[in-house]
Amino acid sequence: MSAAERGEVRRALWALSHPFALAAALGVAVNLLLLTPTVYLLQVYDRVLAGQSEMTLLAVSALAVASLAVLAGAEALRSRVLVGLGLRLDQRLSPQVFEAAFWQQAGPAGADAQRPFDDLTQLRQFLTGPGILALFDAPWAPLYLAVLWLLHPLLGLLGLGFVLAQALLVWLGHQRSLAPAQAAGEATAQAARFLDGKLRNAALVEAMGMLVGLQGRWQALHDRAAARASTAQAQAQRISAWSKWLRYSQQSLGLAVGALLVIDSQLSPGAMIATSLLLTRALAPVDQFVSGWRGWVAARAAFTRLEGLLAAPLPPSTGLAKPPLRGVLTLAGASAAVPGQERLLLQPLQLSLKPGTVLVVQGPSGSGKSTLARLMLGPWPAAAGAVLFDERPLAEWDATALGAQRGYLPQDVALMDGSVADNIARHGTPDADRVLDAARSAGLHELILRFPKGYDTPVGEAGEALSAGQRQRIGLARALYGEPTLVVLDEPDAHLDELGELALRLAVLAMKARGCTVVLISHHPALAALADRRLLLAEGRVASDEPL
Repeated sequence: MSAAERGEVRRALWALSHPFALAAALGVAVNLLLLTPTVYLLQVYDRVLAGQSEMTLLAVSALAVASLAVLAGAEALRSRVLVGLGLRLDQRLSPQVFEAAFWQQAGPAGADAQRPFDDLTQLRQFLTGPGILALFDAPWAPLYLAVLWLLHPLLGLLGLGFVLAQALLVWLGHQRSLAPAQAAGEATAQAARFLDGKLRNAALVEAMGMLVGLQGRWQALHDRAAARASTAQAQAQRISAWSKWLRYSQQSLGLAVGALLVIDSQLSPGAMIATSLLLTRALAPVDQFVSGWRGWVAARAAFTRLEGLLAAPLPPSTGLAKPPLRGVLTLAGASAAVPGQERLLLQPLQLSLKPGTVLVVQGPSGSGKSTLARLMLGPWPAAAGAVLFDERPLAEWDATALGAQRGYLPQDVALMDGSVADNIARHGTPDADRVLDAARSAGLHELILRFPKGYDTPVGEAGEALSAGQRQRIGLARALYGEPTLVVLDEPDAHLDELGELALRLAVLAMKARGCTVVLISHHPALAALADRRLLLAEGRVASDEPL
């Protein structure tokens, strides 16, 4: 597979081939040194006891202790290398995962925003756990089988038979455990998402007596997840039980065959004891595969999801056009739909706005007004047609540079944990002058000065420390930060008092005066009176488009 054909995760793993090679080299030392107890037993039983030599016992014991000390050091170093490898993989992929998860969440279909990061954590932990060690140690099983064969061919055949039986058990475990484990994981994630969403609205749930009904729905999801997890666990335990039976049988049968060979004078007593150790070492990697099977399944699923996530095309971010935005907005037959669904939420639309134009968009609920706002700004890609900024498609713009020149106030004003200044400055490095200008434009400056810490007052997660009106006015100031050239305001007057509405009208007039293109989604007569053009939507179609 060429570098171009590899996915992002594969390329990241390939870039870490040197640490992998070092871990493999340390695995060579570890597995060779693991023969120390076997060699020591052979020497004690066949030389020390036979020759009654205390000096020989002292010498071989000293060598064994020294070898085991080197073994411990090699294992510790290998673990350290793998931990560093996992950390480097995380550092390499986490920025890409963050960006991809963000754009996936921002898209029409939405997504579980936390899942990609859980997958990255799962993959990193797998690379530092027993699962990857089993992978490194598995190639050494033939070495132990070869030593058994040298002791006696019958012992080699016995060991090979147990290894093949354990390998068959691993294959059966994969066939029978994969689907239940994935189903359990999906059910658990669904229950967790449901609970997280409801806990965020705990005040609403309590105020309207919704707790009992929501608890019943959560309980159903929880019970389903628990049942599927129980099924997956039961399957894993059955595989583990068969594995233990094989392991115990191997120990007993190994000694039995060795004893027969000793009775028949074909094997020494020391070799008989060593046989048990060699069989255990030959089967150890396979045992690790069986015991860590759930980790293997989870890591594989996480790898697949991350590859799919990072393979999805992302909006451009660097190396593209960064000119000042003049404010020409064009919708050339643009339509919008939820991915995977044929029904259009917004039918093909032709629209062109010049700098300084104020457009008011109206229509009944569900007519496509908010969808149009998202389509204009890019989070929802056009299902057909194109959205052009200064006659350039979105793909030709640097996303960060374009975003800094646009403002957006959604219906659901989503403030983020941080100070008032952080939120107005869009969580970049706050420019004090721009923050003050945006706050004054939104009529918010005097109100902020009455906050306990002024502009440094924390707003809480999702703005929970503020009233709905305060959140909306801070959201408006955020949309106005840096004097953007294109501003889209979705129901900006929904929670405003008279002073807030006055500040909003003054802000729209100021934007119009400096040539900013403004899209207002509002039915407020005073705001509609400021518009140059009115667009009426009905059931996702343009009912009328007229100048005012």
